This record gives sequence, C-alpha cells and structure tokens, in this order.
Amino acid sequence: MQFGITKEQEKLLDKNYQEALKDVRFERLVAKLKWSEEEVKSRTTKLQDTLEELSHCKECKGLFECKNAYKGHVSMPKKEEGRIYFTYLPCKYTKKSAELKKAKESEEKIHERARMKDIDNKGDKKRNKVISWIVHFYNDYDASKTMKGLYLHGNFGCGKTFLVSALFHELEEKKNATIEIVYFPEVLRELKSDWELYDFKMKYYQSVDLLCIDDIGAEKVSEWGRDEVLATILQSRMEQNLTTFFTSNLNLEELEQHFLMSEKGDEKMKARRIMERIKQLSIDMEMISENRRI
Repeated sequence: MQFGITKEQEKLLDKNYQEALKDVRFERLVAKLKWSEEEVKSRTTKLQDTLEELSHCKECKGLFECKNAYKGHVSMPKKEEGRIYFTYLPCKYTKKSAELKKAKESEEKIHERARMKDIDNKGDKKRNKVISWIVHFYNDYDASKTMKGLYLHGNFGCGKTFLVSALFHELEEKKNATIEIVYFPEVLRELKSDWELYDFKMKYYQSVDLLCIDDIGAEKVSEWGRDEVLATILQSRMEQNLTTFFTSNLNLEELEQHFLMSEKGDEKMKARRIMERIKQLSIDMEMISENRRI
C-alpha cells in the first residue's frame, strides 16, 4: 500500500485503473510510458485528461476553438530521473503562431533600421517605378505643402513596407517629419483592448505628419473598425491635408469588396466613402515582385 493511502482509497484507485484499461487508447498510452502499475494507478485521472485533450486536438481547426484547459497546449506525462510530472506542450497551432510572431518581430527590426541607402534597385525592374516615385517624393517633401501619399499594393513579401519605412525614416532624420507606421489589424486590437488610450491614439493617428496604414485589408471587417476608426482617421487627415500612405495585398477594387459587409445599399455607400477618402489621400501604384521574405 502506498504511504498515506488508505485501503479504501487504494481500492478506488484500482477500480478507476481497471475501468480506464477498457479504453484501448489508455492501454496504448500506458504501454508506451512503461511505468509501473502503481505509478499509473495513482495518475489514472491525469492520464485520462491527457487522452481527452489529445482527442480535442484531432478535431481542432485552430486556437480559436481550443477546448483544452491551457489554450493551445496539451497536458503530457513526463518521467525524468525517476520523477513523474505533467507538463504542457504546445500544439501545432501554438508553434505556428510563435513562428509567425518571431518572423514578424524580426521583420519589424529590419523595417526600423531601413534607410533609403538600403533600397535594392538592382535586378528587379518591377520595383524601379515605385523606387523612383519614392526618391522624387523625398526630394520634393515639404511639410507645408499638400502632398499625396501612396497606395502601394502588390504580392505578399515584395517589400512594400520596407520601401515606405526607408522613406519615412529618412524624412524623420533629414527633414524632421513626425512619422508613424501602423499595422492596421494590430491598431484595431489595441484600440479595442485599451479604451483609456483610445482618444489619445486616435488624435495622434489623425495629426502625425506622415502616417502609413500598413496591410490594410488584412483586418477582420467590422462596422466599428471601418466606420468609427478608419473613416475617422482618414477624414481628419484629408481635412488637414496630411500625407497618408497605405500598403496592401489588395488592389483598390478588391479592397472595396473587402469593406462590404453585405450587399445592402447603405453598405455599398459606406465602403465607397472609405475608398474615396483613400483615393483622395494617395496615388495608386502596384508592385508585383519576388517574395523577399523567403
């Protein structure tokens, strides 16, 4: 009998263990672990929890529908140097999310260091038209002038954000421009989660000299995000003649469809108003080029 365990408790553990063995999955797990019978008996419930969580994972389509106790993880048994414990191991979706986050952080560091001298204008003629526009914009930039920004759209990873970042940082250092490059899906998440700073951030986005709304069209569309956040920022910047840039994987026609939440007439009008503001603020340019993230 185990230390501190009464005969009644030992009988209950044995009963639970015998019942659990009727499950083929439990039997296979026990065989794989190669634990002693006593070790398994005292941890039958925890092992059954592991099997339940593994079954959840088989049917799971993403972190958004995870049913496990610790989201995106599975409680798994471990035995090291005679000590048995349970640890949470990340599922494939958690691993993928971590990889994407690491890649995004790495990319952000590259963008933070980007300068115009770093722009590669060799070997890819498809970028030259955009690069030429950026050089002219830099040379002509005057904060007192009304200057249209750029709606730069193209394939994933072709360097859209890098080019805008290089231009913005150069203007910040050499011409004292105040700049902000915002990843639009993240902006919406931050504004929704931090209402105390909502007014401050909105006023800042509406007043900074140069604003780039990065990856517009990648966000999940909602009336609040479209009509209260984006439309307000764009309208204010349009009224103040402030320069605004956009990057997107969608062309203007595709972006308008993205903003449609239904085929109702008022929805079409709201989507069209957003597009008119974008067209008023920027020049449309396409850049289809090699994926530089690979």
